[in-house]
Amino acid sequence: MIVEYIRYRIPAERAEEFEAAYRRAAVPLANAPQCVDYELTRCVDEPACYVLRITWTSAEDHLGGFRQGPDFPAFLAEIRPYVGDIEEMRHYAPTGVHGRGSSVPTLYEWAGGAEAFNRLTETFYAKVLKDDLIGPLFAHMDPGHPRYVAMWLGEVFGGPDRYTRERGGYPHMLSQHLGKGISEPQRRRWVNLLLDAADEVGLPGDPEFRAAFLGYIEWGTRLAFANSQPGATPPRQAPVPRWGWGVAPPYVPEG
Repeated sequence: MIVEYIRYRIPAERAEEFEAAYRRAAVPLANAPQCVDYELTRCVDEPACYVLRITWTSAEDHLGGFRQGPDFPAFLAEIRPYVGDIEEMRHYAPTGVHGRGSSVPTLYEWAGGAEAFNRLTETFYAKVLKDDLIGPLFAHMDPGHPRYVAMWLGEVFGGPDRYTRERGGYPHMLSQHLGKGISEPQRRRWVNLLLDAADEVGLPGDPEFRAAFLGYIEWGTRLAFANSQPGATPPRQAPVPRWGWGVAPPYVPEG
């Protein structure tokens, strides 16, 4: 991906129409398959200064695909009156230096940390062992297995990397599924019992957390299902996934 920055200087008397023009231009821009996302911002220290940020799939896709495609004429028609106000228009490539601050808690923190995930897995595996459908898969389960899975989930949801350091990370987790021949009904039962356990131990019930939590559980169990099938050849080396909030940030009620 490549990021384009366009810096404008717009006099105050033209600012309202400038923003309105970009709201209209955003329609063909959003329709373009080469566009990943975009944002127009205004400087609070010097209100005449605007920056438009557009992430493109590549510089070639922007300069060739978009500018020569069907969405560009409608986009240009809206912003043409402001082309002369552009002070800078450049493409920037990511450097790999990125991250997020601590203003938004991780899913691990929001859930309640290690203690919450330990409660979850202890309760969950107690249900598993009593279940006729998936209980046989865990008949010879290591007594420490619930704690190990809690470590995995904690690392996935933004907690300490204990599973990587102490249990071997992704390659070890993968080894637990190879050749198991998990069925779809077993996968679905695993998910349902985990969600029941999450309710029972009091994991946060807000829609934002549960959507992110279930998103990973669905993604992870579907990978485990595929990796467990006869003849599956999944990648043997990969990092432990890190799961975030996704589209919705954590919900914090006012007051």
